[in-house]
Amino acid sequence: MDFQARILDLFNSSIDTKTYASEVLPPFIEVASQMMVQCLVSEGKILACGNGGSAGDSQHFSSELLNRFERERPSLPALALTTDTSTLTSIANDYSYNDVFSKQIRALGQPGDILLAISTSGNSANMVQAIQAAHDREMSVVALSGRDGGDMASLLGQEDCEIRVPATSTARIQEVHLLVIHCLCDLIDQQLFGSNE
Repeated sequence: MDFQARILDLFNSSIDTKTYASEVLPPFIEVASQMMVQCLVSEGKILACGNGGSAGDSQHFSSELLNRFERERPSLPALALTTDTSTLTSIANDYSYNDVFSKQIRALGQPGDILLAISTSGNSANMVQAIQAAHDREMSVVALSGRDGGDMASLLGQEDCEIRVPATSTARIQEVHLLVIHCLCDLIDQQLFGSNE
């Protein structure tokens, strides 16, 4: 097998997916960033969750806000719901893995907060319950999804925003999700703290 040719194919597939996404997603990313800025200005916080690679993305997002992205600035309130193993395993053990995020949201979420729900398929039961819990707590949802949006898409209302990557490959969707997260971080910084040029 020609591994370098395969590597080049993977790079090109990623580039093609990002190029197509760049034609579709910017308006939704802009709206999501404005929602997040309004939340933060109103002294709210952003809770993020996902499974597997999407859990990693939720932690990546929260760390960029809490610490810094590309400039020195005050810390911003964001929390990944995927990091506390004692909480996750106790909920999964005592109740169900489907409840691992929703129970945290019901405890920590406040009206005006935002849930960043990340799922390549949109079909994970714990993500569906997370969105339902966020709505119960009068939170808005920014959903990062792919494919056809899955079960999550049908739960979203006018106060929510879906950023749906136009792709079917999990790896390609996750690659665009990371770029979207970096776009959100950049736009939040630009709107809160001005240009850093």
